[in-house]
Amino acid sequence: MAENKQYIMQPQDNGTVNISEEVIAAIVAHAAVEVEGVAGLNAHPSNDIIELIGKKTSVKGVKVTILENNSVTIDCNININYGQGIVEVSAAVQEAIKNALESLAAIEIASVNVNVCGIVRL
Repeated sequence: MAENKQYIMQPQDNGTVNISEEVIAAIVAHAAVEVEGVAGLNAHPSNDIIELIGKKTSVKGVKVTILENNSVTIDCNININYGQGIVEVSAAVQEAIKNALESLAAIEIASVNVNVCGIVRL
């Protein structure tokens, strides 16, 4: 099956820079797992169903939706270490993702949704 990749298009003086959703997902994943209290990403079961019907994601646990105005919505599924504050860690993940995308790729963020899918006991 043919994959339909989406890109953020950023016009420059000498042409256009296209950033694929896979690159955005990789930035998101790296930013999320760097936050203290995050045990890792969680591949949500719906991602497996999406892959079966032909839309593959390169980073499990991250969903990137590129909107018509060239902004993005991020859905990130994480596991948190036992004993960590869920709200505090989730807010830190949102901030880390927002900062990473804005500084590394100059991407406008519509929303960052963090889904806590599990607790990991060390």
